[in-house]
Amino acid sequence: MSIVSGATIIVFNILRPRNKIIYEPKVKYHVGDKKPPRISDSIFGWISPLIHTKEPMLIDKIGLDAAMFLRFLRMMRWLFTAVAFLTCAVLMPVNVTYNLKNVKSKDRDVLSFLTIRDVQGNILFVHIAMTYVICAVVLAFIWLNWRKAVQLRNEWFRSPEYVQSFYARTLMVNEVPKKLQSDEGLRAIFQSVQVPYPTTSVHIGHRVGKLPELIEFHNETVKELEDVLVEYLKDGRIGKKRPVKRIGGFMCFGGNKVDAIDYYTAKLQRTERAVEEYRSQIDMNKPENYGFASMAAVPYAHIVANILRDKRLKGAYVTLAPNPKDIIWDNLNQSKAEMVRKKAVGWAFLCLVCFFNTVPLFIISILANLASLTSFVPFLQSWSNASPGSFTFISGVLPPAVSALFGFFLPVLMRWLSQYQGALTHSRLDRAVVARYYAFLVISQLVVFTLIGVMFNCVKEIVTQIGEHKSIQEILQNIDKLTGTIPRTYVDQASYWLTYYPLRGFLVLFDLAQVINVVWVTVKKHLWGRTPREIREWTQPPDFQYAIYYSNILFMGTVGLVFAPLAPLVAVAGAVVFWVSSVVYKYQLMFVFVSRVETGGRLWNVVMNRLLAAVMLMQALMVVTIGLQQSLKPWYWVSTVPPLLIVLGFKIYCARAFNPAFNYYIPSQEELRAAQIYSNDNARNRLEKRFGHPALHQELFTPMVHANMTHLLAEVFKGKIGSAQTKLDEYGGTKIDAHVVAGGIKIAGIEEVGCLCCSLVFKLTYPV
Repeated sequence: MSIVSGATIIVFNILRPRNKIIYEPKVKYHVGDKKPPRISDSIFGWISPLIHTKEPMLIDKIGLDAAMFLRFLRMMRWLFTAVAFLTCAVLMPVNVTYNLKNVKSKDRDVLSFLTIRDVQGNILFVHIAMTYVICAVVLAFIWLNWRKAVQLRNEWFRSPEYVQSFYARTLMVNEVPKKLQSDEGLRAIFQSVQVPYPTTSVHIGHRVGKLPELIEFHNETVKELEDVLVEYLKDGRIGKKRPVKRIGGFMCFGGNKVDAIDYYTAKLQRTERAVEEYRSQIDMNKPENYGFASMAAVPYAHIVANILRDKRLKGAYVTLAPNPKDIIWDNLNQSKAEMVRKKAVGWAFLCLVCFFNTVPLFIISILANLASLTSFVPFLQSWSNASPGSFTFISGVLPPAVSALFGFFLPVLMRWLSQYQGALTHSRLDRAVVARYYAFLVISQLVVFTLIGVMFNCVKEIVTQIGEHKSIQEILQNIDKLTGTIPRTYVDQASYWLTYYPLRGFLVLFDLAQVINVVWVTVKKHLWGRTPREIREWTQPPDFQYAIYYSNILFMGTVGLVFAPLAPLVAVAGAVVFWVSSVVYKYQLMFVFVSRVETGGRLWNVVMNRLLAAVMLMQALMVVTIGLQQSLKPWYWVSTVPPLLIVLGFKIYCARAFNPAFNYYIPSQEELRAAQIYSNDNARNRLEKRFGHPALHQELFTPMVHANMTHLLAEVFKGKIGSAQTKLDEYGGTKIDAHVVAGGIKIAGIEEVGCLCCSLVFKLTYPV
């Protein structure tokens, strides 16, 4: 894995200077003055910006969500560096000394020599003491970074970007009773309770019916027309034959052939008229069970939301409004009964997935124990003797590879289930995915996987005893001793996790190299259409999947903490991967990925709670290890319990000390007096325009072709060709010259100014 990882880095250093639109898309597509630092074309030119760009500049350039993620990675790398140093310096000498004195050489191997597996007696109190030290180190790191996270979030609350945003001073009202589903009803809800600040405007949501589907149908028609036009006018020349489309028929047989350009043009005219007609009637639609209320200032909204956070106002509940781009509008109008039904179905399906996940876990468990099966499977014994190198490679690399393959689809499934169950925002969806995916990983990969290993070892022991011709009575008498195999199984599986970490490290570096992306974009360039819209979709910075990355890092941290007092080498492997991840993801977030919607690091408290749960899991396993140690008196395990209570108390302390200031803008009296006041929201219908359903006001797609094709439009379309300006939402509302063809359809020409690798760069850059 080290060789493959090194080769991946070499490939990245070779490809990066020649493929900037893939490896540095944010240099071209950036918002305002948030352009990434300059990066040279030299092979290692990307390293200098990573070293010299510190957190304050990161917050300004990539946002607080990304900066908090990098802070979490820095915390994990230094935390595991400390844990690895302590455990290796203290526990390894103890384990080695005990094994040399008390364990026969034939009963130990290179790895068990360094672990707690065969250690017994009072010397285990050294390991117990080390769990206290690890617990203290983790809590110290969490406390220091929690304080800094609260400080950063408070600065974000007071930043011009947040204070001047409209959603920051808006409240969202959900589950509005039917009789109050109107603007007057919303006002009555707020008037029913004593709050220090009144609303400046209210707006109840209205049903949009099939309008979103109509708009989607219109936009797909635009894409189809663009594909036909770009193919027909390829290289700035008109094709020999006008494109045709088959209407009706089956599998390219039957039906009628029609002119494709005329067909899509007429279809586009019909959909535009349908959308306009539907929008003109939207006020007649019934109201929804949600609404919004704006306040005169940002501090006022936070104060009111904080006061009402645990209260029901005539059946409705009030929260801070999210950024409109963050809202999952399809879930916002669901009734309470529908939400309950979907949650029940979602949990049932999730349990079903967990149940069937035991199949790949069983496969992974068998692969992880190939070496112990050689005594029972002649083929494996022959293979091991004939080619020990390939046998070791397969038994070491294949289990984590199979685990990674099955784990690739789980986050996608978790996200779909969470959205189906009614998550109202993408940020809340991320929090749900972190919680569920992390729990799923821990339960399946650590708990169930180990239990399968225990059962596997039990069967192996029974088969061995049968081979020794022991009676059934003797075998049954030894069953109670098999409980001691639980901690032993955990320790034996340290070898599996020592192969898991190198694989995760390689995947991190493979993510940096983006070899698949380079190949895929090249294939798309030569095999499929290259409309301006497609080129922009291929080359714009992708969204960073915080929920998945956080969950995977948390799981790696949990594994490292659980095994730190048992097998210190696992903590060392974890520290190495966290250092690699910290460097790689800093580059990715600075130059490649963007945040879908800025939430100000809202995932931080969810992640910290899971890290505390990892510490408790580490301690719980130590309780089991000591409790099942037959050489110790039964009450000795009590000495392992206090850290559990300490972590639980620390969690309560964090919730009380940090959560209020983290979740809400708590202004001082001076800040209240100096707050910027807005009082004319009603006059300009700002609330309705900003928090109405996007389908009510979003611009429809405008057909686009390359600029060198626009002079041929007069030959393509019959009739007079006019000129006008059109606003392109795809480019942040930028206005551009367009040609008006038959039926009043506008077609914009997009000028290309250069080519970087496989992808074209537009003259229109990312909107300011």
